[in-house]
Amino acid sequence: MDENTLKLLVKLTQEGRLSCLEKQIKLLGSSVISEHFGRSGDTLLHYAARHGHLDVVEYFIKQLGANVEVYNNDYKRPLHEAASMGHKECVNYLLRERAVVDSLKKADWTPLMMACTRRNLDVIQELLSHGADPGLRNKDGWNSFHIACREGDPLVIEHLLLAAPDIWRTKSKTGRTPLHTAAMHGCEEVVRILLERCGYTPDDTDSCGVTPFMDAVRNGHVSVARLLLEKHQASPLAADVLGAQPVHQVAVTGHLEALRFLVQELGVDVNQRATGIQLTALHYAAKEGHTSMIKTLLELGADLFVQDTKGRTALHMACIGQHAEAVRMLLMLGLKDSEDACGTRAQQLARKPAVVEAFTCSPTVSS
Repeated sequence: MDENTLKLLVKLTQEGRLSCLEKQIKLLGSSVISEHFGRSGDTLLHYAARHGHLDVVEYFIKQLGANVEVYNNDYKRPLHEAASMGHKECVNYLLRERAVVDSLKKADWTPLMMACTRRNLDVIQELLSHGADPGLRNKDGWNSFHIACREGDPLVIEHLLLAAPDIWRTKSKTGRTPLHTAAMHGCEEVVRILLERCGYTPDDTDSCGVTPFMDAVRNGHVSVARLLLEKHQASPLAADVLGAQPVHQVAVTGHLEALRFLVQELGVDVNQRATGIQLTALHYAAKEGHTSMIKTLLELGADLFVQDTKGRTALHMACIGQHAEAVRMLLMLGLKDSEDACGTRAQQLARKPAVVEAFTCSPTVSS
């Protein structure tokens, strides 16, 4: 069968042109239903289910004998396709044709997990009514509830809690709870439901020592962070396994509103040091090259000349990160090149031509 013919069959299937498909397949023979196409290895049934063409799906299964459990190169079945794209009628039909409700594709994703990525309550209800298990986990330890919390549909969350009241107790392989996930993605209404309906302990940490409050604030979700403070007694001073507190994490991600929230509303010390080598938020911001963050930190009282335990200033960190604009700004603000505890000057750390140039063009390089 030539390539153009194969492309035509795929196109007709994607467009749901059943009568044209029937004519083509009559000429080619029904064995075409077993063909796998392209790098994905999809069959025509995969394409039909993905695009929600129920009449085409029926034709392939009833008239041509397509295998309802056929899988592509990622082990996705037609049910995965229909569920992920929110096609309830196709999902219902495939299940009635004995599709396995909890079949696993690559990375151990079930059709229910796929449905939860689309926030489609009708499809989720359909799968649950046919016995889908919301507690199954994929290779990362996420179940359907984790995924739904990431997407942030309160109705889906309520329904999953109704179907499986203890599902919130799950943790991923890195120790992350659904509350971490919802907070990280700024799903405020979901966070509110989780705090009201579930028994999470304040400042529960993942394997990196990150709390839901940290997840919220470092991603700029101030309203969620405020909710966790008010309703969950979260600590704005908790530290992760590297000793970094929220003020340091915000400096890394560069969210200015979150920084002002921590310092101006909560009274967090802008010069607070992380445990270990005693880095400040200014060190972190400089290493990431966040010039706006550097400026704001200084406006809020950050010490421009502070050194860590290795004797490094923010200028050293900007050079380590190879951020020319940050180097230029720090020099203009009056921070001079100096030696750290090992005798290394910041300028010696410059590698990129633009960073080297920032020093040569500055009148304040000399110590």
